[in-house]
Amino acid sequence: MSTKIAVITGASRGLGRNMALHLAARGVEIVGTYNSRADEAEGVAREIVARGSSAQMLQLDCGSAASIAAFAQALPPVLKDGFRRTTFDYLINNAGMGVYANFVDTTEEQLDRLYAVHVKAPFLLSQKLLPLMEDGGRIINLSSGLARFSLPGYSAYASMKGAIEVLTRYMAKELGARRITVNVVAPGAIETDFGGGVVRDNPEINKNVASTIPLGRAGLPDDVGGAVAALLSEDCGWINGTRIEVSGGQNI
Repeated sequence: MSTKIAVITGASRGLGRNMALHLAARGVEIVGTYNSRADEAEGVAREIVARGSSAQMLQLDCGSAASIAAFAQALPPVLKDGFRRTTFDYLINNAGMGVYANFVDTTEEQLDRLYAVHVKAPFLLSQKLLPLMEDGGRIINLSSGLARFSLPGYSAYASMKGAIEVLTRYMAKELGARRITVNVVAPGAIETDFGGGVVRDNPEINKNVASTIPLGRAGLPDDVGGAVAALLSEDCGWINGTRIEVSGGQNI
């Protein structure tokens, strides 16, 4: 069986990094993207190589349509030179950023930025990379537990994640003719640097989060990275158009 290649946006840190490492441990080769921290991206590439896989890291600003177009142009030679392939197998639309603002205080600029990164970028990037994706490939979009339960301050962010969940179902419907599955993974509160690392670094908030989860703790990056790797395994090829929440049952 030929080696699989995954394109992961936002792979230089947080959940994207963890997904890349879990997939690399399963023998998947990685094309990761980073926005501004090339040094972090190269560090992840070294970790991937240390796990016996291969990696290439490319710059991509998911808030810029021009950057998305440039990335789509840059990918074919990277596949050819770095992996001796003309196609790839998996796309994980992971890159994101957060805005914490009450509904009445959210600005038009914040809305536009969230839309560009969380809705427009997965839409356009998936469109542009489809000609390079193998038939029978897999796409995973990232949502959030906040699209199911509501916490003050996240109305704009969660609304974008609601949109990506709808988009996922439409993509699954329309790409089925090529046997491409499309699913959405929705993490709950995870201990990463997202939002300034508030869940990871603030003991009081971490304790409050844990109290909402039946399993008694906040989520860890490995919880999500492992779930994504499992979803991309051969055992999960019949899961399609589905929302999979990885939250430990937060706020059920």
